[in-house]
Amino acid sequence: MSSIELTPSQKKILRALTNLHSEDEDAIKGEDIAEQVDRNPGTIRNQMQSLKALQLVEGVPGPKGGYKPTAAAFEALEIQQMDEPAAVPLTHEGTPIEGMIVEEIDLSSVHHPELCRAEIHVQGSTGDIHEGDSVTVGPTPLSKLVIEGELDGKDDTNNILILRIEDMVAPAEEPAH
Repeated sequence: MSSIELTPSQKKILRALTNLHSEDEDAIKGEDIAEQVDRNPGTIRNQMQSLKALQLVEGVPGPKGGYKPTAAAFEALEIQQMDEPAAVPLTHEGTPIEGMIVEEIDLSSVHHPELCRAEIHVQGSTGDIHEGDSVTVGPTPLSKLVIEGELDGKDDTNNILILRIEDMVAPAEEPAH
């Protein structure tokens, strides 16, 4: 997984964007992000340029335009927490799997969320999980990302489950008052 080093300010902006986006699927305006993180919209625009270059954000042109997080944005926010792999539950056909540890979640096809695949690297036996089975991974420790999908394939030698993502949610955190 390519580790993207984000500055604290980029992280804050990205988290604000992913949170706002989970409440409202539309593109998020720079002003709204500025308000959330208490910076001026100009600063946000500059930061967005660098986040776009990292492919964490896409810009949406037009009157309803703004910014949208890419799948990589969720991943980048998550990478920081994967030191505690045991904290990510994995559910197979509605039953939590005991003793399986999710080591890494790799969201591959970022540019086509509707064709999105997730590679789930696990410790533990994947023998009972078969193609077409429904698998839910998460919530992850920090961004509470939950990925639901069906098994599209697996690589038993490397313990990788390949999911076709049906739904990916990272619920907004309650704003700290």
